[in-house]
Amino acid sequence: MADVAATPPPQATEEFPLAEPPREHAPAEQGELPPPPSAVVTTTTAVESEPLEKSPPTHEEVVVSVDATQKLEAPAEPQKLPPQSFASFKEESNKVADLSDSERKALEELKQLVQEALNTNTFFSKQTPEQEPETGETSVSAGEVSIWGIPLLMDERTDVVLLKFLRARDFKVKDAFVMLRNTVHWRKQFSIDALVDEDLGDDLDKVVFMHGHDREGHAVCYNVYGEFQNKELYQKTFGDDEKRAKFLRWRVQFLERSIRKLDFNPGGICTIFQVSDLKNSPGPGKRELRIATKQALQMLQDNYPEFVAKQVFINVPWWYLAFYAMMSPFLTQRTKSKFVFASPARTAEMLFKYISPEQVPVQYGGLSVDYCDCNPEFTVSDPATEMTIKPGTKQIVEIIIYEKCVIVWELRVVGWEVSYGAEFVPNSGGYTVNIQKPKKMSPADEPVVHGTFKVLELGKVLLTVDNPTSKKKKLLYRFKIDLLGDEGLPNQS
Repeated sequence: MADVAATPPPQATEEFPLAEPPREHAPAEQGELPPPPSAVVTTTTAVESEPLEKSPPTHEEVVVSVDATQKLEAPAEPQKLPPQSFASFKEESNKVADLSDSERKALEELKQLVQEALNTNTFFSKQTPEQEPETGETSVSAGEVSIWGIPLLMDERTDVVLLKFLRARDFKVKDAFVMLRNTVHWRKQFSIDALVDEDLGDDLDKVVFMHGHDREGHAVCYNVYGEFQNKELYQKTFGDDEKRAKFLRWRVQFLERSIRKLDFNPGGICTIFQVSDLKNSPGPGKRELRIATKQALQMLQDNYPEFVAKQVFINVPWWYLAFYAMMSPFLTQRTKSKFVFASPARTAEMLFKYISPEQVPVQYGGLSVDYCDCNPEFTVSDPATEMTIKPGTKQIVEIIIYEKCVIVWELRVVGWEVSYGAEFVPNSGGYTVNIQKPKKMSPADEPVVHGTFKVLELGKVLLTVDNPTSKKKKLLYRFKIDLLGDEGLPNQS
């Protein structure tokens, strides 16, 4: 996690590209929202709406029916930026039984070196295990030396810790031991355990923050470099040596607090999914930033190996692509396999590939809002349905209601520039209830729209999105139903 950096990427390394890159994972299936027991969803795509832009080619009419047990899968779009034809890495297992014979042997040898260092009390010195301890030194018991909150050699979590150092050094045991010993020594000098509880203020809470989980359960860390466009914040953070030193302490504190929430048991999730937002990011020409970045890179790559599951760069500007093209020949294939890049136009689409929309913050195209009571019916645990609306088509989501109820929904189209409307059509026919008259939604409108309707007779709610543009659009929606009791009041759930 030499990889939860809060500084722009002037250079990239295996352990900390700007936040360490991750191994490539196949995106999880995108599941349809299971409708409540009293409703069934059908989606109808009608074509040839009046285009506001250049009319796209004629499309065939497509009708898709979805019930509560089916999944609707959209084909993944090929990644275009930049070309990534190299093989991708799969995150390795931390279970001893899954290791190869050579890896298992290396782990046992490293554990033996750690035990010898504890016996000779050389963990906190620059001695090698073969050197005699200084006069008066006594051995240190197993568990008295800890790293990331894990006491060494006390239980099987030690295997997970040691495997990080072994993988960082290609399973070269002596090199991994030197790295581990230096890290333990650095942690003592830096007073890490005391630092975790220090109050360093909240000035940088919007620069680096944790929010939700990816589709595989990794906690997601967002690094928002554009916040440093604020000159006051920039000077307060990087203005002189003392401020940069405080920033480094804050950065390490954030990292330590995040790591201690991970599961170091074999089979647990002990890596983090990194998202680096480069929108309005200061370029590599900022001297103070270069100094702080270099210091952070060195410290984090030396002491926090193998902590990132994937590194996704979003809102990538042209200058970073030019920089990456220059640096690419000097990066290992392992490092490059962990990188994913997305231009501003593809940011939401790329995030949804790895993170479900209900887990993605609203500012990045998702449905998740922190500290907001705007629609408390929904949380990150409520799954959303996502689908692609083709250019020049109208998408109709039919929610068929079988019992009297109150239905609540929320919906967004990433980037909007479409018309949205909602209505209720009773089975008895003869009339239609206009819940929301069709309205042209612009990018300046609220990103997520919310609706509610009390259904007193059976029928269907129609959510209509008309895409007159020449661009495909990503539609997200989810809903809940609260059945009405005998007195016509919602049941308390």
